[in-house]
Amino acid sequence: MQVPVMNVSGQQVSTIDLPADIFEVEVNTGLMHQAYVRQMANARLGTHSTQRRGEVSRTSAKWYRQKGTGRARHGSRDATQFVGGGRPKGPKPHKYTKDMPRKMRRQAIRCTLSALARDNQLVFVDRLALESPKTQQMRQTLAAIVGADTSALVLLAERNENVERSISNLENAQYLRASYLNVRDLLKFDKVVVPLDALEVIKSIWGREERDNG
Repeated sequence: MQVPVMNVSGQQVSTIDLPADIFEVEVNTGLMHQAYVRQMANARLGTHSTQRRGEVSRTSAKWYRQKGTGRARHGSRDATQFVGGGRPKGPKPHKYTKDMPRKMRRQAIRCTLSALARDNQLVFVDRLALESPKTQQMRQTLAAIVGADTSALVLLAERNENVERSISNLENAQYLRASYLNVRDLLKFDKVVVPLDALEVIKSIWGREERDNG
């Protein structure tokens, strides 16, 4: 697959060939969904907790006399139907983590990249650098590359404080290290901006099938 490469002004400066084993695989939406559900489940803390009937701190004395009131017979106020009583079958801390084989996780990333490439949501730029953190300059750069009202995920090959701080102040943009690709972030934005150095990182991590067996 041949795609254009833009500069920071939004002008095409060259073209490159994308490796087919990353950007032209058969898109398996079921696999992508499974990877997404796993990622969201693993992000849950699972620390929610409620007090059951035996855990609430209330008096154990009988609420009112057994007979003569015309009311139902109750022995304590910690019953679940009363305000301040225990909660029936409430949640307790537990893990939500899901497992997924490494081959499937890696293939899900390839499927996601292939789907984005198929739908022209990947934008490749020759380089993305700033001499100092400039939010307005980054806003103008992204507007020239992807459009003014388009949300964008910017992939970085390595830590770049000037670019990261400039993007952090933008409401419709986010940065991500290319080595941390995940289904949720890739599908969250309208466009994914890929500098050529970040593309090399993607190739080195997801480009060789034998890595799946490592």
